[in-house]
Amino acid sequence: MRLAWKTANGYELVNLNTTQVLSREPLPADLQTPLGSLWKLFVYAWLVDTDQKEPAYDCHGQDHEEVYCCTPGGNIARDAALVRSCGLYFDPKRLKIDVGHWRDYWQARQAPSWLLTLDQVQPQTRVPVVQLLEALRTLPAQEPTRKLLLDVLLNAADGQAVGLLGGRVRVKTWSWLGDQDPQSRQGGFAGWLEDGTPLWVGGRGTSQMVLRHYSDVLGSFLPSPSSEDAGRCVQVDLFSRYPLKGVTRADGQAAPKGALQGHYRVDFANGNQLEIESAGELFLLQNAGQPQLVARLDREEYVARVLQREAKSEPIEAAKALAVAIRTYLLQNAGRSGDCLSIDDSSGRQRVAPRPATVEARSIAAWTSDLVLAGSPVTYHSDQPGPDKLSWQQAVEQANGGERYDQILQHAYPRASLSRWDNPVASCEPLPAAQEWLLKQRRVWRQRLDQEVGYNELSQFAVCRVSYGRPYVDRERQRIYVRGVLTQQDRLDLTHEYLHLAFEAHPNGQDEDYVEGLARHLLLE
Repeated sequence: MRLAWKTANGYELVNLNTTQVLSREPLPADLQTPLGSLWKLFVYAWLVDTDQKEPAYDCHGQDHEEVYCCTPGGNIARDAALVRSCGLYFDPKRLKIDVGHWRDYWQARQAPSWLLTLDQVQPQTRVPVVQLLEALRTLPAQEPTRKLLLDVLLNAADGQAVGLLGGRVRVKTWSWLGDQDPQSRQGGFAGWLEDGTPLWVGGRGTSQMVLRHYSDVLGSFLPSPSSEDAGRCVQVDLFSRYPLKGVTRADGQAAPKGALQGHYRVDFANGNQLEIESAGELFLLQNAGQPQLVARLDREEYVARVLQREAKSEPIEAAKALAVAIRTYLLQNAGRSGDCLSIDDSSGRQRVAPRPATVEARSIAAWTSDLVLAGSPVTYHSDQPGPDKLSWQQAVEQANGGERYDQILQHAYPRASLSRWDNPVASCEPLPAAQEWLLKQRRVWRQRLDQEVGYNELSQFAVCRVSYGRPYVDRERQRIYVRGVLTQQDRLDLTHEYLHLAFEAHPNGQDEDYVEGLARHLLLE
């Protein structure tokens, strides 16, 4: 696999196999890539930046490309169309894009020649990778696009990509015909790191194959940058349950009201003392004649400080899981104070370190940036697990046993799904009728299935509604995605995908003919 990206020394090309970096060199000016689905990214940016009001795309079941869009009778809007790679939505003819206006728009932004001609904005167009990266670096509407594209990893079918890459990578996938053999495929993805660093990835196979095979090595190689100013303010009432007596400077003088700079000592009414540190983010106020300390923090700095105060930055996978839980708790429980979220610093909410977070805690927060859980309430405790409650002690044991942060979260919050801060939507819309039907049928089939080599009856799984495309199984999360259970085809799909899950540890589970034959035997014979 090849990774091209911008570094402090210019554009670099990195060659990797599935386990390690093989070489690093300056990016050759003549390295080219087909655009594949990346053309949609530029149409999307134009639509957002020019404030277009185009209609949604309606699916009528008359075009096989609608499998990437919506089911017949449904429709799809702009953001979902980019994440799902619905080319029909972004068709310039449908959008009635004027060729001259398109050229003038991109010419004014000093775009490369291939982007100026609308007819060239197609999947087969080959472009220099360095020009593609420069176009991404200066792409209009980049910030909302970066936020949205986290959903590409969250929606990856195998469930591993976001577990290995976290919230660092914001990309659009691409696939196209192989350069040497049109029967083969090449693919990858392109976009940005969370801080806006442009990158492009290409390899053999489809984009999903590249994600599946190389997420592990990429996860180890890529840094955990964070945006300099995420612009997401969290206002914290520090020591909300402990009245203050006063705040003094290092020289013993009383601290003045307003923003604090440097080291201070806090004296509490109960006689305790605490050293604090501020770089302008802590404010000393007077509330009804009593001193009060308030912090105004970037959201990810808040997450890092809570992690530092409530637990540790090691083991790393446990810390990542807790960081996601901390961020989710903030989303679910914070109030509003002007443009800021507002939350108390207390054992009843979340405790916040009254000093800048460590490099290690900030790295954990940046790695999981924007990731939250959706689908259930989220709480946590130092050593007591419970329903929808993560135990830090148990998370440490699980991390030391080799589990990833997303697997730790799945144990603690089985009904929840990893999602995006700006759009916290659970990826599993339960289908209880389908699950009940499958459990009932499984009892009928048990004697037959127990005779099959490799069959393992699952103790826990979920049946969810597939929002678009074909039914599939998410082995990582033990979930079956189907349309329902009303028709014979629905029930056949449900049986088929369950068998994939039940034979996961055996080669039969990968044999489509075997699985389909057994499903038909169980259901129809």
